Parts: sequence; C-alpha cells; structure tokens
Amino acid sequence: MTQHLVVVGGGMVAQRLVEALRDRDTAGTWRITVLAEEPRRPYDRVALTSYFSGRDADDLALGDPELWSDPLVTLVRDDAVTHIDRDAKTVTTAHGRTEHYDHLVLATGSSAWVPPMEGTDLPGVFVYRTVDDVAELRGYVEKLSEDRVVKGAVLGGGLLGLEAAGALQALGAKTTVLQVGTHLMSAQVDLGGGEALRRLINQLGVGVRLNAMTTRIRPHRRGGVGRLDLADGGRVDADVVVIAAGVRPRDELGRSSGLAIGERGGIVVDDTCLTSDLDISAVGEVACIQGATIGLVAPGYAMAEITADRLLGGTSSFPGADTATKLKLSGVDVASFGDAFGETPGALEIVWADPVGGVYKKLVMSDDARTLLGGVLVGDASAYASLRPMLGRELPGDPAAFLLPEGGGGAPELELPDDAAVCSCNNVSAGTIRGAVTDHACTDLGAVKACTKAGTSCGSCLPLVKKLVTTELAAQGIEVSTALCEHFALSRAQLYDAVRVSGVSSFTQVIERFGTRADGRGCDICKPTVASILATTSPAHVLEGERATLQDTNDHVMANLQKDGSYSVVPRIAGGEVTPEGLIAIGEVAKDFGLYTKITGGQRIDMFGARIDQLPLIWQRLVDAGFESGHAYGKSLRTVKSCVGSTWCRFGVQDSVALAVMLELRYRGLRSPHKIKLGVSGCARECAEARGKDVGVIATDKGWNVYVGGNGGFTPRHAQLLAEDLDTETLVRTIDRFLLYYVRTADRLQRTAPWIEDVEGGLDGVRAVVMEDSLGIAADLDEQMAQHVVEYEDEWRATLEDPEKLRRFASFVNAPDTPDPSLAYVPERGQSRPATAEERDGASPTPHHEPVLVAGARLEVRS
Repeated sequence: MTQHLVVVGGGMVAQRLVEALRDRDTAGTWRITVLAEEPRRPYDRVALTSYFSGRDADDLALGDPELWSDPLVTLVRDDAVTHIDRDAKTVTTAHGRTEHYDHLVLATGSSAWVPPMEGTDLPGVFVYRTVDDVAELRGYVEKLSEDRVVKGAVLGGGLLGLEAAGALQALGAKTTVLQVGTHLMSAQVDLGGGEALRRLINQLGVGVRLNAMTTRIRPHRRGGVGRLDLADGGRVDADVVVIAAGVRPRDELGRSSGLAIGERGGIVVDDTCLTSDLDISAVGEVACIQGATIGLVAPGYAMAEITADRLLGGTSSFPGADTATKLKLSGVDVASFGDAFGETPGALEIVWADPVGGVYKKLVMSDDARTLLGGVLVGDASAYASLRPMLGRELPGDPAAFLLPEGGGGAPELELPDDAAVCSCNNVSAGTIRGAVTDHACTDLGAVKACTKAGTSCGSCLPLVKKLVTTELAAQGIEVSTALCEHFALSRAQLYDAVRVSGVSSFTQVIERFGTRADGRGCDICKPTVASILATTSPAHVLEGERATLQDTNDHVMANLQKDGSYSVVPRIAGGEVTPEGLIAIGEVAKDFGLYTKITGGQRIDMFGARIDQLPLIWQRLVDAGFESGHAYGKSLRTVKSCVGSTWCRFGVQDSVALAVMLELRYRGLRSPHKIKLGVSGCARECAEARGKDVGVIATDKGWNVYVGGNGGFTPRHAQLLAEDLDTETLVRTIDRFLLYYVRTADRLQRTAPWIEDVEGGLDGVRAVVMEDSLGIAADLDEQMAQHVVEYEDEWRATLEDPEKLRRFASFVNAPDTPDPSLAYVPERGQSRPATAEERDGASPTPHHEPVLVAGARLEVRS
C-alpha cells in the first residue's frame, strides 16, 4: 500500500530529500507532497549572489525539472503550512489546504535574524535570504543609482555578509561592512586569517569596520535610510542597509504542535532525524541535531539522505556535521575546514603568511604533526579541494609543503583513500568517483557528475573530481582525450606545432591537412583557436579574407559587445602614460558620440555605448589623435600596468613607466590562448600590483625581478618568482621566451597559472626552457618574437584604410545609415547608461548623440 509523505518547506534540503527518495523507492512505496512557502520550485540558495551577475532566478533552480513531473510527486508552491494536528496526522495551509500524512518531514529552514533596534523597518533595509530579497535589493539600489552614488552598509561580516557586500559593490554601491567582532568570518577563520581577509576585501573597494556595534538606523529627511549610529558614538551614512547578522531556525510549527525544542531553538531530533513524535522528522537548518542547529547545506543534505534511507527501512544515522565552508566572492579566495581553531588538545598549528600578497594559510595537525585536523586558507584556497578530504588522515611528508605557493613547495601528491569524502554536499567519496569510471564507463567529467552528483551543488570539489577521473582513466589504460574538438584529434599545443612546422596559412588548409572530418566547416571551438594560432605563425589582419569568419564575436568588430547590443572602445594607453592632449582627444570623442566613460583597472579609458556604424568614425578620430587599438576585445596582450617609478616617486629605484611602455609596445597584438596582462613596479612597495599579473616585473637596486603566472578572474593566483636582478636586456629576452612558450604550448583558454602547473616540472620546468634553453628552442623563440615586433599592424588603422573591411560596419545591410532603434539610454551621474526594460516602457529615454565630425574626419560608411 502506498503511503503519503508530506514535506513542509521547498528549499534545497527538501529537494534533496524528494530526489533521494524517488531514486531509491523503485517500488513506489511513498507518494510525496511538498508544501512550499515560496512561489518557485527549489533553487540554489548557496549561489544566490550570482543573481546579481546577470543570472535569472530560474537559472538557480535545482536538479532535473522532470522530478516535479513524477506522478508520485506533487509540489504545491506559494502556500505555507500554518498548523499541524498530530493526533489527526494532518497539516493545514494558509490557503485552506489540508493534507493527511503517514509521515511528516519539517524542512522549513531558517530565517534572517534582525536585531531588535530602531529603524529596521525603514525603506532601504533588507535581509539577504531569498530570491525575492535580493531582487528587491537590486531594484532599490538601481533606482537610487539614477540620482547619486549609493552608499551601502552591511551589518555582519560573516559568509553571507561578505557575499552581500560583493553584491552591493557589483551594483555600483560604495559599501562598508560593519562587523561586531574583532575580525571577519570569525566563525570560520582565526584572527590572522581575518586580517588577511580584511585586506582582500578592502582591495575590492569595500570598507570594513571592526568592533562596530550598530545601535540604531536613522531615516533620511527625504525618506528611507539615512545613517547608522554606532555604540562607540560613531556613525555611518547609508542609503541602503543589508542585515546579515545571522539566522534563526523556523521552528514555529514545531513549537506550536508541542515538539521538543532545543535550548537555542530548533526542533530536537535524534541521529536518524526523528523528532519527539516518531511520525515526524526534521531536516536541515530547522533541526537541532546532536545539540546544535547547523546553517550549512552539506549537513542538511546528509539529513535528507538519512531520512530517505530510513523511510525505506534503512538504518543509517547522522555521522556528524561537515562544517567546511568556502566563500563565494569573486576575487576573494577563502576556505575553512575541520578544527580550524586548533581546539583539539595538543593540536599543532602550521602557518604560512604573505601579508603583501594577502595570503594566509594554516593547517591544524595532531601533536605528532602527522594527522590533518583542520585548516584555514585565505587569499589562495587552491589546496582546499585536495586537503579537505584528508581530514583525520595522515599527510605524506612535511605538512608545511602543502602551504607554500603552488609549484614552489614540492608538496607530495595526495592519494585519496576510497572512503575519503570528495563532495560533502552530495556525500560522494573518492571510491564512488573511481567506480563511476571503472564500473559505469564514465569517461569524462560531465558523465561522472551525472552518475554520482559530485560537483553539482557548490562546485568547490570539481578540480579534485576532474583530477580523480583523469588519474583513474590513466590507471585503467584508457586514453584521456586531449582533442581540441570533434574536428581535430590534436590538442591545441599539438596543432600549433603542426601548423608552425607545415607553414599552412589558412583554416581551409589546416582542417584539410590535420582535421578529422570532411565537412571542413569547423566549430565555435576550433575556428577561433586556429585563428589565434595563425595570428602568430602567419600574421594577417583579423578581417583578412577567410580569417574574418574564424573570429569570436568581439574580434569580428574589434570592439567589446555589451549587454544592450552596443560596443565599447578601448584605445591603447601604453603603461598608463597619456598626454593632456590625448586625454582631451578621448574626452572629446566620448562627448561627441555620447559615450559612457570609465577608467579601467589596467590604466586605460573604456568608452561604452557605441553603435556598430559609429565604430569606424570613433576609430578615425582616435587614430588621428595618435591612438591605436588596445586589443581589449582579443585573447592577446591587454595592458602593462605601471606605477610612476623613479621618475616621480621618492621610493622608486627604476624607471617603471619607461619599461612598461616599451613592453606594451613590444607585445601589443600578440595573440595567445587567453588574455595576457603585465605589470611593472618601480620598487618593492608594488603599487602596480605586478604579482597579480601573468608577467610581473618589480624593480630592485640591482635590476629587475620577474614573476610569472599571476592571474585574476575566477581562480585568482599569485605570481611566482622566475628570476632575480636581471638587467633590462636579459629581462626582455626572458619575457619574450616565456610568452611565446606559453602561446605555443598552452591549452585553449588556459591562463598562465594553470599552464605552469601543467608544464613538466612546473615553474622549474618553465625556468629551464626560457632561461637555460633546455629544449633547444630559445633561438627560435627569439626570432619569432622579433618577427612579431616588426610585423605588428594596428587593426583599427588597417581597417580604416580598406573599403572592403569597412563595409562590415553598418546597422542594417539594406539601410546602412539608419541607427539601431533598439538602443536606448537614460542619464545617470552625468552620463548615459542602457535603459532597463521598465524605463523603455515609461518615459522616453535619452537618445544617443549623433557623431560630430571635426577637421580630419574623412570616413564614409556605405553599403
């Protein structure tokens, strides 16, 4: 006989429970009804901040949507349960629905805690808990931004508070985090880690105030939030406040129905997740298990799996909470796991810190320094995926080796036992992943994810999962494919060598000679890759003949496509050095074409909002003023950032500007597997942030130190020292060889940091090639770079001089002089930005200025 399971709550843990039960209940023993308070199906609350980076709320939905089409599953949305009748075994909802249950699971989660103080009900005060919360926050900030620079404040410096601060900053708000305690993320990291984290957060442009207790939120005279009063007598001006001061379990249904409640809240459950009523379970953040409520998703998933197993007659029980956490904030890498505070008797703490680089790492070991008990990683959490599964196990070799920068410490390879937990969110072990390869014929990462669910939640374990898959395939004698795509069996590096040696100079020749398919058309993977290879082996304009069909979207028009369909234009400003006349020229172009201007992090000026038909007109003005393409649109050299060096700075020991200009002019237009950035600092104070660049140069009294492999982006990396005290000639030769060795051998879209790790011997292997000529290719690399310097051509100027290339730049083929009517703008802080959908439907937006031609403007664009 089919029984009825009622699940109260429609969050992540509820979704996992339903998924687990349906996967195992092949006999259809249970019919499931989920009663959800929110109006949407379960979504990934862990990834809530990604909603601010352009993702739609539907993109956060969890799992396979087919789950909710299962005839044994009913999802009722937007209808909260208000009453439980334990005697009748029924629940009643706000809309009057009554459901009888054979077993009831409470998965109501938690709610944001709002401190009891004046002003929390003011317009502009938000919590950060649901999609609706963040949607309202975004709308409020965007509305205020129309009139002024918004000032934001976040109450709480924990995981959620820092993510909220990152979201506010992404919306353009000038944000301050107010933390009651002595350091950020005090529940996860120690004081040393908190201080390193504060510096990283400051570098993002977010302010931090510690030991800051807010006592009142005061209104502004125009309405809404105006300022925060602090206990120490200080104040913080704010237009918007996000409260991220903690959560409280949603245990009101348990309380009202007489279930046992924990001392600090939460519905008390045993290790099988049963409450004091054996017909009712509680899972996730609402459950008080082993004396505590746990606000993390992994323990909640474990409870869901246990409950599903027990409902089908199993005997599994809660093993204890995995409290490992990882901050999900772009540009800030933080992880904490195990006994992070060294509270185990006799525990030893091994710490490695780089205050300049903003890196702090700590491992907590047993008293014999063998067994890993926990760790804190700030600024570089790349070792997190490998170390966390080793909790409670002996580390091979010296534990300190695992804290040193990658490629520099000689850390031994970790061989995970089969029972080591790799994906704590989904309780997937290393043995399960290996079994997916050996027993279920999963031969790539996607197949393993689908088979095991590893890496399908927070994703922090994916590097380790991929490594395990690759290693197991190799151990089974299964060839691990490095093919570029279905059209080429060669890897990018192999294809590069084949093209270089053969001398072929077109895509047609490349695919005919080295391709695997007869159709000869290629795909979105191989075409831009071949274009990049040909750019260094057989240089030609990106729009020359067949090559025009190979480029990515941005390269097609030599400008960056923006969200509204317009383009941005970035002229080169070598080393960040520009004359007053150059600044005036850029300003006049932006003014005449109504472009939004912004200073980039690479010391250039970005101009947004150009129509495609305006691009040649803008280029002509810039070229006439002495500028050229900054290649902001290409996988190539972007910028060489510099400080003012010895020319102006009283601390400078070398002329960093002159070197930066020379390097940028030398490597401009160099196409590569990924974008390349350089930095030159005139002294060890490092104002150009050179150690965050692919190649960083720092002046010394004796010459130059060169660092390589620094990357920003999704996985920030700190550059590693390649060589010290080089004279300028040797420095340039070293950089020449490093860049071309990377261009020749890196994988498609591979940054320099992971490329160095893949090179045999790591950084030492790279050093041997570029400085000791271990492969005997140094002369070839020198010659190729010399050829690149001689053959460089500005793509903007070349396009302006070719009528055939200019024919591409028109709004409509049948009406080339007609502006694109879909582009609409509104004023903001003295400039124009793209209108939102609501603004398009309302008042007429501000039109873009038509171009104002000046003396020397000689361009015509015709169909």
